[in-house]
Amino acid sequence: MNESSRPPRSTVKRLPQRAVYDRAAIDAISDEGLVCHVGFSCDDRPFVIPTIYVRIGGQVYLHGSPASRMLQLLAKGGEASIAVTLVDGLVLARSAFHHSINYRSVVLFGRGAAVHDDAQKLSVLKALTDHIMPGRWSEVRAPSPDELRRTLVVSLPIEEASAKVRVGPPLDDEPDYVLPVWAGVLPLKLSALAPLPDARLAEGTLPPPYLTDYAGPQGAVGG
Repeated sequence: MNESSRPPRSTVKRLPQRAVYDRAAIDAISDEGLVCHVGFSCDDRPFVIPTIYVRIGGQVYLHGSPASRMLQLLAKGGEASIAVTLVDGLVLARSAFHHSINYRSVVLFGRGAAVHDDAQKLSVLKALTDHIMPGRWSEVRAPSPDELRRTLVVSLPIEEASAKVRVGPPLDDEPDYVLPVWAGVLPLKLSALAPLPDARLAEGTLPPPYLTDYAGPQGAVGG
């Protein structure tokens, strides 16, 4: 995407040197997240709602109760922005001013639409379940017709997108480099702890390998 064709909403204006417009890189960041924040306007008031999501090809899918104000608005063609942020480390500088965070983030823009076909809804819910916990869908009971009816699935075509990334050490003012203050990066990552079994788990039911070997969300379906 060149400068003349870049949509204005997705252009990074603050620290543009950190901007990433490569779609593969944007998709990779999106697929590593578990929670997104959906920004939308309802009754001339702004809202931001956290929710789980999955990307399938060029679409982001959300789901929830048909009573959800956010999903109702998007199902009728409402516009939204979706933000995903991954925190990779705390950047500790020699001055308070230059402390920062190493991160990867994306912002997506699109106009929603309801998914009505039950087969497509099932496909999306499978992708969403396996995105969060790879391999889970094949072991659990699939949604019943009544549960499908009580679930609203919304698609959001990715019309515009950009990423913003910070990597590397702190960037101190030159005179501060002589200060006897520890500076550097404390790397952070999402890691799973030991599974906690439900109190009513059937006797002899062991945690599956995909749970004990959990390594984070699965990538998207359809590239």
